[in-house]
Amino acid sequence: MSDYPSGLTLRPIERWPAPPNKTPGPSPFSAPWRSTLQLLDRELRAIGTGNRPATAILQIAMREQDFRLDGLPRANAVPTHPGVILSIESSKGPLSFPCDRFTHWQDNLRAIALSLEALRKVDRFGTTPNAEQYTRFRAIGSAASPPSQSSTKGARRALELIAFPETDGVDPSGIGSIDRLKRLAKANSHPDRNGGDSTQFGVVQDLIKVLGWDEGRG
Repeated sequence: MSDYPSGLTLRPIERWPAPPNKTPGPSPFSAPWRSTLQLLDRELRAIGTGNRPATAILQIAMREQDFRLDGLPRANAVPTHPGVILSIESSKGPLSFPCDRFTHWQDNLRAIALSLEALRKVDRFGTTPNAEQYTRFRAIGSAASPPSQSSTKGARRALELIAFPETDGVDPSGIGSIDRLKRLAKANSHPDRNGGDSTQFGVVQDLIKVLGWDEGRG
């Protein structure tokens, strides 16, 4: 299907899973569309099972008649809103990534692909043996139970490595407070310190939610 990943199917959005973003803004991305599709293809292969890439459904806010017989959007098709949902049958279980932060649906898809890349890179630290970083994105019905003790340990370890990268995740001050850990992890992953890239900042926010340390709770 053109340059789209071979295991990807395009469909209209059936239901948006959250209140829509009423003020989507411009994205910081300047990469060509082909680069986005190549990145998505690589990440679907990385999250697949064995040698097979993960199968996925990309939902776009278009009508059924806006898609050609080969499954691609028609050239003159205009989405009713820029949000997209990428649903993946992966080696980590069923995952769902909705995104409507930016004004163009192609940029929202790139944001999802970059998020997949950032989540995969957390694995290199060896502290998320149960793929804890994907907890927030598990499709409804695949994660009804609360995080286990091992998953929260892995999430905290991943957060510590982001907060204290020069000391292998150990707070050199010895304070060890949750507030300090959250603050430094957010500061180190902030887009202002990463060339405008917000993907790691999003990972930090997801880890905080896995730990139950959302704002006002930690």
